[in-house]
Amino acid sequence: MVITGFSGCDREEPGKIDNRDRAPMLIHWADNIVIPSYENFRTLLGELTNASNSFAESPSSSSLLELRNVWTDTYIGWQKVELFEFGPADKYTLRNFFNIYPANVAAIFQNIANPSANLDVPANYTTQGFPALDYLINGVGGNDGEIVEFYTDGVEGPARINYLQKLVTRMTSRLDNVMAEWNTYRDTFVSRTGLDIGSSTGLVVNAYVLYYERFIRSGKFGIPSGAMTTSGGTEFPEKVEAVYKRDISLTLAKTAHQAVIDFFLGKDAMTGETGPSLKSYLDALDARDVTSGSLLSEIILAQLEVAQASMNPLSEDLYQEVLTNNDGMIAVFAEMEKATRMLKVDLTSAMSITITYTDNDGD
Repeated sequence: MVITGFSGCDREEPGKIDNRDRAPMLIHWADNIVIPSYENFRTLLGELTNASNSFAESPSSSSLLELRNVWTDTYIGWQKVELFEFGPADKYTLRNFFNIYPANVAAIFQNIANPSANLDVPANYTTQGFPALDYLINGVGGNDGEIVEFYTDGVEGPARINYLQKLVTRMTSRLDNVMAEWNTYRDTFVSRTGLDIGSSTGLVVNAYVLYYERFIRSGKFGIPSGAMTTSGGTEFPEKVEAVYKRDISLTLAKTAHQAVIDFFLGKDAMTGETGPSLKSYLDALDARDVTSGSLLSEIILAQLEVAQASMNPLSEDLYQEVLTNNDGMIAVFAEMEKATRMLKVDLTSAMSITITYTDNDGD
């Protein structure tokens, strides 16, 4: 429970912003966080395109290894932009085409056999993006030699190569659409300074909290571990992220969670310096916890950092963790659950933001 005070809101104190003026925060988000983050990720995606083309031209163990390494770097990079599912990214439903997992293997083979398959329909979200590429470069064989043979097969190989390249091309095209849209959307974004449902602050906070709750807390830990009430305690190790390249699953989770912390602090994507942010905005409102009297921003930040640290004892392979150390997975989920409630209830209440999305997992 929080209380919000407005005394002293006219004072210009270092590190604080005028709580009646959200424009500086929106400008900082757009110009120093969202747009440059997409630009950084676009560079990685270009490298993935080059690596996939090189593999397609000459499938070999060495070109496969290069493709896998670049895919890994790009997948890690994606974790830093996935939280920006508002505005153009929401319009183009970017996440649906980049990271809905686990991949549907049977449907992938159907699409390989049918080059005209419509990949824009929801049924095909799990046949593309990083999870599908995970299967195609890590899971189609028991070793690198078998994976290369999958693509050099005289009959089926060309169609398989074409599908792999198609997925990378689609990701590039989708991202380019989002980035191009930001060129015009940026001015609209920074001008909507209210707190109503259509305001930019409202859109960002809803996307931010939803991402944390559904795609980090639940997707990366709650569902695989069986901690979600809807799963009835059943463990689903096969639903971890990067299930065919399991030794990066923890890195993906840590990177995504750190991105949430960095956005809360308003860290510049290029310099790492902090600017107007959710934290500074809460401080400008003098939002405090009723029980302790501490600044709400400090309580939220502390819990986010506890959740981040709770991942440290886990091994890089979250699939194996579910099988042999599921209590550790559930412990992470529990800490993220605490942070979720702070973001979804305390933060939004203090900022007078209405949560507009729905969830059915008991929160």
